[in-house]
Amino acid sequence: MTENPEKLNNQAIILAAGGSYNEAIACFKRAIVIQKNNYLLWYNLGVTYRDAGNLGDAKNALAMAYKIAPENDDVVETYATIALMQGQLHEVAHICEEGLDLNPLNSHLWNLMGVANFQAEDYEEAAEFFEQAVSINPYYLDALYNLRDTYSILENKSGEAECDKKIREIEK
Repeated sequence: MTENPEKLNNQAIILAAGGSYNEAIACFKRAIVIQKNNYLLWYNLGVTYRDAGNLGDAKNALAMAYKIAPENDDVVETYATIALMQGQLHEVAHICEEGLDLNPLNSHLWNLMGVANFQAEDYEEAAEFFEQAVSINPYYLDALYNLRDTYSILENKSGEAECDKKIREIEK
């Protein structure tokens, strides 16, 4: 009987959800042998590696998913997030810039660019990215919190107060 990549993918997701990461990874790898250009298999493998605490292999798998499907927002966001978790701020910027070229309305990528700049202590630039994220999605709490914190560092009291007001409105 021939193994089916879709069934292997589903089995791996169930295994990963139960914490059986090694078994899930083995299923994803078998599926990839059968269908090596299936971005979803690479993506799910990357997420599973991430959940298992292996950021290096997670990034490698997500790089393959990104190579196959650079237009997929989930792939781009997760790939950039892994790079951020590894402290590779220039790579985060590169991945996000490419993603934003394909989808300039992706508020999550604007927020990730802000976080990378915040971590690099470029607060003015970070604020601009967070502002862009919030202008696209005014209800994006993470971006609002990030913008508020950045305004605080920049001593922009009115901006900080406006963020606090919006956060309170959303959290009601």
